[in-house]
Amino acid sequence: MKKLAIAALATLLTTNAFAAQGDILARFRVTNVNPQTSVDSKLAELDVNVKDDTIPEVDFTYMVTNNVGVELILGTSKHSVNAGSTELATVKVLPPTLTAQYHFNPQGEFRPYVGAGLNYTRFYGLKNKTSTILDVKKNSFGPALQVGIDTPLTKDIFLNFDVKKIWIKTKVSTGGTQLGTLDINPLVTSVGIGTKF
Repeated sequence: MKKLAIAALATLLTTNAFAAQGDILARFRVTNVNPQTSVDSKLAELDVNVKDDTIPEVDFTYMVTNNVGVELILGTSKHSVNAGSTELATVKVLPPTLTAQYHFNPQGEFRPYVGAGLNYTRFYGLKNKTSTILDVKKNSFGPALQVGIDTPLTKDIFLNFDVKKIWIKTKVSTGGTQLGTLDINPLVTSVGIGTKF
């Protein structure tokens, strides 16, 4: 009976072992970037909107303490810019995002966390699809909020679910004439697996 209790305790400790201060977590996720588009000026008259994209994404978290981590999120997406149902252009978006996280239950079976930080977004690869030649401001800075949860699969592998709200905007022009501001502000939903180093 004593051996059985020791074995059960060892299994429990092995399952619950997780990141501590100084560890690095790496997550590999499938991410849907769903723009919550709003526009002003002539862009509103044109009914401009931005379509979503699903991408692979990777992020790294450095655990400053057992509860506090700093995460860098890396991924790039490609979006169609439409006027109503007409595709005007496609553009690629690279929004590296840095968040400070608080992990509520770092040694438990369910490990929720929240985060807040900043994103820098680079717009590139713009391709116009009609005779209307659009141009966009290439750089954007904005806040980011995050909520997620990790749950262990093995000692070093865990399942992750994560939702972020990222504020991104750009100025849109054609032929040197400003058309207005395009707020993309995507809801970013991810699921994947992670490991620690």
